[in-house]
Amino acid sequence: METQELIKVLAADARRSGVPMALAWSLAAWTAVATAAIVFFLLLGPRTDIASAAETVRFLFKFVVTTALAASAFSLLRAQSRPETGRRGLLPGLAIAPALLLAAVGAELAVLPPGTWSARLVGTNAFVCLTFIPLIGLGPLALMLIALRHGAPSRPRLAGAMAGLTAGGIAATFYAAHCTDDSPLFVATWYTIAIAMLTLLGAVCAHRVARW
Repeated sequence: METQELIKVLAADARRSGVPMALAWSLAAWTAVATAAIVFFLLLGPRTDIASAAETVRFLFKFVVTTALAASAFSLLRAQSRPETGRRGLLPGLAIAPALLLAAVGAELAVLPPGTWSARLVGTNAFVCLTFIPLIGLGPLALMLIALRHGAPSRPRLAGAMAGLTAGGIAATFYAAHCTDDSPLFVATWYTIAIAMLTLLGAVCAHRVARW
């Protein structure tokens, strides 16, 4: 069977393992959010001053970045689950969150004295961030990989990386409600490292669980 014919057959198999892909992704997305919420509230909970923090731009900006990342990565993940689906149109969306964050970092560096940069970057919760974003994201990652098994990704590692990136975005969104470090420098450094852990884990795991 030629490659194009194989792709057509895989694309027509919308009910692999008896579950329609649209339903599989919908269930995975909502269950992932619910799972992350349960872990977050059991282990951390929101910061004590969240009411006053919600009146600041820097606090709210964290959610803009993390939700943009989760949404764009999830769109690309769904595309990766079908080998015939075009991806080029989705890639610019994946750049939105990094672009916003880089712009915010640039603005902060422009207005703050250089002597304060190090303190802003290190913050007070780096270890907590590196611990709990991956921990909150493990459940969502597992659910995304399970959903990915119902598809036919032509590049399992890349699809798995997108699953990890999606899970990282979801986890970071919840963790942002607990984190008292609102500096874009902190977010760009420690959130990125924590999300990268899940991205790498997703790529490694998908090579085993999402191959066809």
